[in-house]
Amino acid sequence: MTKIKICGITNLEDALIACKLGADVLGFIFSPKSQRQIAPDRAEQIISKIPPFIKSVGVFVNQSTEDIKKLQKRCGFDVIQLHGNESPTFCNSFKQKVIKAIHIEDKSDLFKMTEYKVSAFVLDTKVKGMFGGTGKTFDWQLAIEAKKLGPVILSGGLTPENVAEAIGKVEPYAVDVATGVEVQPGIKDPDKLQAFIESAKGQKIASNVKA
Repeated sequence: MTKIKICGITNLEDALIACKLGADVLGFIFSPKSQRQIAPDRAEQIISKIPPFIKSVGVFVNQSTEDIKKLQKRCGFDVIQLHGNESPTFCNSFKQKVIKAIHIEDKSDLFKMTEYKVSAFVLDTKVKGMFGGTGKTFDWQLAIEAKKLGPVILSGGLTPENVAEAIGKVEPYAVDVATGVEVQPGIKDPDKLQAFIESAKGQKIASNVKA
């Protein structure tokens, strides 16, 4: 079954609601340029309180190895997601599992995947000047082709309305959403979270889920 990652978590209430609704993974963005940036002390607190077996991912954009390792040790997230222009050598410098974002516009962008030896790839929509959170989709046929090169986490413009179609067409290892379940950057909408997870899983969830 396709895993579900809710990214851009900034508060404990959203984290616990996402977990109760059935999210498999929570993403915490540490990039200073992101509207969803989370402070290390808050991320540490949230990660310490999420249920067992829920994975946590630290998301970084063109940040130093030293900063990433320091934050991983402090916050205790399970996986490192590199969402910028990090090199293959850079990606290989961590003990934790690494997933690498590849920004997709056309088929030529898929060739970048052959250079990396990482645990999985996040496929996101290429938008000039942005490294994520665009709310825009790309051609999912390219994601199908990308599966030949490694496990694919499908991102970019996913919503409660289109996630079931995306999973049906691509059958990715996971789907990754932030903008599509928010009322504003970093603040999740419980109803959209529920609708997204129900659509992704193809089943109803008990209503009125609270943290």
